[in-house]
Amino acid sequence: LGKNTIGLNGIQALSEALKTNFTLTTLKLHDDNIGDEGVQSLSDALKVNMTLTTLNLEFNSIKSIGAQALSEVLKVNTTLTTLDLSLNQIDNNGAQALSEALRTNRTLTTLNMRSNSIGHNGAQVLSEALKANSVITLDLYGNPIDEKN
Repeated sequence: LGKNTIGLNGIQALSEALKTNFTLTTLKLHDDNIGDEGVQSLSDALKVNMTLTTLNLEFNSIKSIGAQALSEVLKVNTTLTTLDLSLNQIDNNGAQALSEALRTNRTLTTLNMRSNSIGHNGAQVLSEALKANSVITLDLYGNPIDEKN
């Protein structure tokens, strides 16, 4: 479904379907103009969906509010193994929210957060979370992390 600009109405309809889906394992929603509100709708579905293992939300204008919603998903979802949040607008606050979930989530193995707005503080809290969860591959390439720190 990537690059279809499904927007808020489309993601809300898809989210409702995901609540009763028992077969879909991969969902690619890159460049679909979902935004934070769409991610919140999708997150409600992912709290009950137990088949999806791969979710690509690349380039969807997701900010800290969306990252917070996904953090709540990661605290309860036990099937998602790969989450791509690259090319969004997630900042240190969003990184903080996701780091809290990474401390307890034991199923996510890959988190791609390339080219967001994560600075030194966000990278630091994420690295702290990895001390508690070493099974994660975390990609922060292209974020404005201060190299001196």
